[in-house]
Amino acid sequence: MTENRPAKPPAGRHNLDPHLDRYAARTAGMTASEIRALFAVASRPEVVSLAGGMPNLAALPLETLSSQVGEIIAEEGLVALQYGSAHGLPMLRDQICEVMALEGIKAHPDDVVVTVGSQMGLDMVTRLFCDPGDVVIAEGPSYVGALGSFAAYQAKVVHVAMDDQGLVPDGLREALRQAEEAGQRVKFLYTIPNFHNPAGVTLAVERRAEIVEICREHGVLIVEDNPYGLLGFDGQTYPALRSIDPDNVVYLGSFSKTFASGLRVGWVLAPHAVREKLVLAAESATLCPPTFNQMIVSRYLATHDWKGQIKTFRENYRERRDAMLSALNQYLPPGCSWNTPDGGFYVWITVPEGVDTKAMLPRAVTARVAYASGTGFYADGFGSRQMRLSYCYPTPERIREGVRRLAAVLESEMDLGRTFGSVKARTIPGSETPSPDTV
Repeated sequence: MTENRPAKPPAGRHNLDPHLDRYAARTAGMTASEIRALFAVASRPEVVSLAGGMPNLAALPLETLSSQVGEIIAEEGLVALQYGSAHGLPMLRDQICEVMALEGIKAHPDDVVVTVGSQMGLDMVTRLFCDPGDVVIAEGPSYVGALGSFAAYQAKVVHVAMDDQGLVPDGLREALRQAEEAGQRVKFLYTIPNFHNPAGVTLAVERRAEIVEICREHGVLIVEDNPYGLLGFDGQTYPALRSIDPDNVVYLGSFSKTFASGLRVGWVLAPHAVREKLVLAAESATLCPPTFNQMIVSRYLATHDWKGQIKTFRENYRERRDAMLSALNQYLPPGCSWNTPDGGFYVWITVPEGVDTKAMLPRAVTARVAYASGTGFYADGFGSRQMRLSYCYPTPERIREGVRRLAAVLESEMDLGRTFGSVKARTIPGSETPSPDTV
């Protein structure tokens, strides 16, 4: 790739896209995530999908919500269907501060920017802070949507290991030390402290202040992504990193997991100066987030027992988590290991040596079960022995059947490995690897 445009295809190959040499250089890092590529197959009814993190919305009071939506149109339709502020509805920003208070955050509504899902907030933060070549520290593994944003803005991701108590402080120190010695600029630590996606672990409370202090000492911002924080199965909430250091933490929140994902309403809580730039970024990206969707969320929070609704979600997800853990214990072959999540949507599996979960995935889909292979959650090619299983959407019965099918595929894969030895997919480095735009 030259400085200004993607490389031309090697001799003997031809462009499928006539605009290829017009794109900005940063588009070379834009690739479809492995998770998105799965959805078309995993959505087939005969396939048990343990891949996607779709919330289960069956417990929502749909009749009540339907009448409330009608009331909003009848009573406030001229506002609801009109352009609004890039900052977000003032009443909703007040309510968001009440939600965040459950995790110890003291915030002013002026410092909240409403976004079209927290993914938009993450994209804006990356756009504001990252120049090409800047470093972002992230847990390994990390959220695939975050890795996509970092790649799109040509940031380099450095992963830091986790254990069963979350991000390892000494690993963070070492990563920062190495970056400084190499003359690299670390712009922020991206972290999902609660019920991590995909790893399912939670950052230990006693580590939180230490992580914040390490970043403060090194002059590194923290981006705290917390969509699952209220979904602890025992009802416990943890102190947000933002509650420890409001001046050095940008907090991302969302109603996708605790209310309705299809409304795409999230938010960013940022230090005041950063807030100003976020509003400008939001204006350039969307002009304004959908006012109607914000009003639906605001009316729901004002009139419904939303805390009781979250409790119902927690109970449903705990039942599904238990079904998955029971099935894993019953069906998975020896040599597999997994964590026990205390909340959220995901279990992180490690399979025996010699099994490549990315290579195995087509055979699993043929057996009518889908999962997310671990390689999609790393920026550096790791994760071939891991997979993420999601228990949030299928019924307990479907979860058990899906794990049973997955176990049979794993057994077959292990038998092949014992017979023929493990075979890794061969990759051809550099410009010889064809892009999706060339043949």
